[in-house]
Amino acid sequence: MRTGLRITAFAAALAATFGTAYGVGLGVDPVVEEGAPPAPHDEHGGPAPREPEGGGHGGHESTPPGGLQVSEKGYTLDLATPRVSAGERAELRFAVRDASGRAVTAYQREHDKELHLIVASRDLVTYRHLHPTRAADGTWSTPVDLPRAGGYRVFADFTPAGKGAENLTLGVDLAASGRYEPARMPALNGTARTDGYQVELAGSLRPGKASELKFEVSRDGEPVNDLQPYLGAYGHLVALRSGDLAYLHVHPGGELGDGTTRPGPDISFTATAPSDGAYRLFLDFRHRGEVHTAAFTVRAGAAPDAAEPAPSSPTEHGDGHGY
Repeated sequence: MRTGLRITAFAAALAATFGTAYGVGLGVDPVVEEGAPPAPHDEHGGPAPREPEGGGHGGHESTPPGGLQVSEKGYTLDLATPRVSAGERAELRFAVRDASGRAVTAYQREHDKELHLIVASRDLVTYRHLHPTRAADGTWSTPVDLPRAGGYRVFADFTPAGKGAENLTLGVDLAASGRYEPARMPALNGTARTDGYQVELAGSLRPGKASELKFEVSRDGEPVNDLQPYLGAYGHLVALRSGDLAYLHVHPGGELGDGTTRPGPDISFTATAPSDGAYRLFLDFRHRGEVHTAAFTVRAGAAPDAAEPAPSSPTEHGDGHGY
């Protein structure tokens, strides 16, 4: 056989071998460690962060909790300010875009606002409840001042205008640059102190089942019976799961002016934990014209430990109101 023919035959055989290998590869699952689950990915395509100690989740979730996705049901949270400097006041700008990429300009008002914006650090120590302003073109903006460097999660809680529209909570990552010092999530507590107020928590979160959480507000040892309305109720509660910062939708008990809901000292809510694990609860309430934030660490399915009060530093709990 001449040299040219031998080379042609070899090339054909080689191509056939690779073609067979490629076909087998398409028909076989990727090789993973036996017994190990596939690595999860976040919305940016990278591997999801490992959950911190004590933040394990059970198998109670039937639908994904809010805040874990940047896009859902045709809407996307577009953060135009993905990075700020720790300790410096900055303007946070974002838009909610529909399936065609246009900024949404019409929303249903819920709890007195078209959109609620929550910013929380990954360690759940720093918390901000902000009230951004929407421009005519659908761009939202708000000042923000984050005290510590590290990773944060931005949550947009809203309901688009339109019949049958559903409430959504979308989440996206935010970085605060500066010298990073890791912090542990505060210990379990059933008593929180903030700005001279003491708040006692009764009740506990239950995985997969609605339960009542009741907060009692006092000051200087006396019950506070003259709370002022805040966001359409006598209190506003945000619950975040340790590890992935899943956002829980919490509903206040009673309504203003219903003849039975009193302005304190008790504020009640109904919440359902998507799984077991540790959670942070952030209660905003208004008294004497000021909004205060009380923070709690609880474990779903377990009663809180009242022997360990939460720290009362406003830089840790956040100021609980917009700028």
